[in-house]
Amino acid sequence: MTIRLTVDRDRWWNHATSVAASVDGLVPVVKGNGYGFGRANLAIAASRLSPVIAVGTVHELDGLPDDVTAVVLTPTLRPPPTTDPVLTVGSSRHIAALAGWSGRVIVKLESPMHRYGGSIDLVAEAQRTRLRTVGVAIHLPLAGSDQERLGYVAEQLPSIDPTLDVWLSHLSPGEYELLPDTHRYKLRSGTYLWHGDREAIRLEADVLDTRPAEAGSTAGYRLSSIGRDGTIVMIGAGSAAGIAPLADGRSPFHFGGKRLDLIEPPHMHTSMALVPFGDPCPIVSEWVDLQRPLTMTAADEIRWI
Repeated sequence: MTIRLTVDRDRWWNHATSVAASVDGLVPVVKGNGYGFGRANLAIAASRLSPVIAVGTVHELDGLPDDVTAVVLTPTLRPPPTTDPVLTVGSSRHIAALAGWSGRVIVKLESPMHRYGGSIDLVAEAQRTRLRTVGVAIHLPLAGSDQERLGYVAEQLPSIDPTLDVWLSHLSPGEYELLPDTHRYKLRSGTYLWHGDREAIRLEADVLDTRPAEAGSTAGYRLSSIGRDGTIVMIGAGSAAGIAPLADGRSPFHFGGKRLDLIEPPHMHTSMALVPFGDPCPIVSEWVDLQRPLTMTAADEIRWI
C-alpha cells in the first residue's frame, strides 16, 4: 500500500515565502505530523522563513535546527531539561509546574475558545514565580467574522503591557495588518502558510487489486451488501494511516472525476470501494485521489516535483 503526497516544490515554496514577506512577525508552526510533510523536513523549511518557530509540545523539540528559537504552544506539567525553548502557560497550575525553571514563557489569555488561558493577572503570577514572561497569547477561534476576531483582540490590548509581544493565530495577513500599532505582534501560521495553495499539493493512494461483484452479494469485514453490479476496488490506504470517511459519511476517494463509494469504513491498510459498471474504474497500480486533511494523514511517500 502507498499513500503518496505530491508537492509542486516551486509553487509551494513561492506561497510560503510570499506569506513570510507580507507578515512582519510571522512565526511558522511545525507540529504534529509536520502538516503532512514530516516535522524534521518542515522545520528546516520554517527556519529559512523565520529564526523563531512554534512546535506543538515539549516532545516535539528534538531534531529542530540548531539556529532556531522554539516556542512550545501546548502547556506542559513537566518542564524540559534546558531553558532554551519558550514555553506557554495558561493557568495557575501550569505556572506552579514550572516553579524553579528559569526559562522564558508566554502567558495565554482566555479567548472565546475557552481552551487554555486565564485573566491578565496570570502575567503577574508568572513573574512572581520568576518566570521570564516575554509575551501573551490570544488563541482566536476559526468561527466568527474578521471583525469579531479583531474586536476581541482590541478589547484585550488596553490591559496588556506594550513591552510584551502579543501572539495571535487564525488571522489572515490582511486582518493582521489592521491591528492597532500600540503593541508588537507575532502571528503564528500553520495551515495557511503550508497548505494555502491547494493546487501545489496532491494526495493519492494506489489501487492494489480489483474484482467483479454482483448485486446482492456481500464483501468486507462486515459482509456489507453490494447494491449494484460493479467492481470492488482495493485501495492501499486505511485507518492505520488516518484514513476515514468524511464528516458527512461520504468516501474520501475520487477517480475520473467521480467519488468512489465505500463498501465499509476503511480498515487498517486497505479501503474497499465499489465502482458500478459503466463508471470510470481504476486498474491495479493506478492512483486515486484522496481527500483528507494532511494533518491527520500519514503519507508513505512524499514526492517533490
